[in-house]
Amino acid sequence: MTSLAIIGLLFALLAIGMPVGFAMAVAGALGLLFTAGTAATVGVLETTAFSVTNSYELIAIPMFILMAELVVASGIADGLFHAMSVWIGRVRGGLAVATALAGAGFGAISGSSTASAAALSATSIPAMTRAGYEPRFSCGVVAISGTLAMLIPPSIALVLYGIIAEVSIADLLIGGVIPGLLVTFAIIATVYALIWHDPSIAPAGRSYSWSEKLVALKQVGPMLLLLFLVTGVIYVGIATPTEAAALGAFGALLLTAAVGKLTYPTLRHVLARSARATCMILMIVIGAHIFGFFLTLTQVTQMTVTFITSLDVSPYVVMAMIILVYIILGCFMDQLAILILTVPIVVPAIKALGFDPVWFGVIVVVTAEVGMVTPPLGLNVFVVSRYSGRPLEEIFAGIAPHVVAHLLVIAALIAWPGLVLWLPSTMN
Repeated sequence: MTSLAIIGLLFALLAIGMPVGFAMAVAGALGLLFTAGTAATVGVLETTAFSVTNSYELIAIPMFILMAELVVASGIADGLFHAMSVWIGRVRGGLAVATALAGAGFGAISGSSTASAAALSATSIPAMTRAGYEPRFSCGVVAISGTLAMLIPPSIALVLYGIIAEVSIADLLIGGVIPGLLVTFAIIATVYALIWHDPSIAPAGRSYSWSEKLVALKQVGPMLLLLFLVTGVIYVGIATPTEAAALGAFGALLLTAAVGKLTYPTLRHVLARSARATCMILMIVIGAHIFGFFLTLTQVTQMTVTFITSLDVSPYVVMAMIILVYIILGCFMDQLAILILTVPIVVPAIKALGFDPVWFGVIVVVTAEVGMVTPPLGLNVFVVSRYSGRPLEEIFAGIAPHVVAHLLVIAALIAWPGLVLWLPSTMN
């Protein structure tokens, strides 16, 4: 009974707007107080902050965040979109396809979905508006393309999942590559399906000469360099994910300086934003561990595992139910908070059912992408609405076909686990 009351308190605190990390800390501390007493609660509160944050793997998070902020400041996103539009922008819907490819490229050098959505909004939406694209269509493409940063390495969400679930972060990051490409393909396929249904939503663009196309390729070079500094060095075994994060942040710093954007005000702004985002994530991690102590003490995790494994249904039916719960939670809660709150409970059950935790982690992050664009709290939609000035309901309508495509990708990943697990199996 106490467990249900404390879980109810947690959702009540979230409902009134308390930050996720503090809500979990308060609910967990009160739960410990009622079940373990004052001394145990004080002991947990005294030691958790240091013991949780004193982790080598956690260093990757501020490094990836800093890398993302430097990439935004350097203006690489503008160059990526321009290069893609020069090569394929002349075909009908080419700018929308260029947006999806630029989103994948930006995701490969930035682990922040909202930063990706903001960067794409500032570049591709004005270009598509000038070309005569329907606003609902163009904003939907931008919002869904921004979510690719959540899956394609470097992914902060996958790093957090790896830390919480205690599985290889390198396997998770490399495992996200093929699903990331599949999601990109799904976005492009959806674009062409919508254009086939109504060609007026996306007119054809101008053509470019081969000399202009070759010049535009130079703007892709910085992205490829950062891609190797992060994903490449992990895959070939040169560096750990934490070391790769540091290399990526340093490479982004040099790149920002090389393009003349590394001024003192810019650096101060980048460091301040990185520090705020890092503190927010670490507070969520600390709060989750306090709440996790309560769940462990009351055996909620063990009871959940026992209940799930005792169900007389196929493990894939259970998996479908879990995915449905994640989609519903994504409509109302922050994606990182969902990961931190549910992974300690769900992953033991997943292992007991015989599923691979790396495979499940990638599927959970793909599912979390859906939550970034579904009402009422689709964060990427709010970002795109702010930059474009278009109403939220219009963008949510434009995103609906892409949500269906995402669900089909999730089904494919469940049906064929090798899509996630093959590439990590080839790593050094």
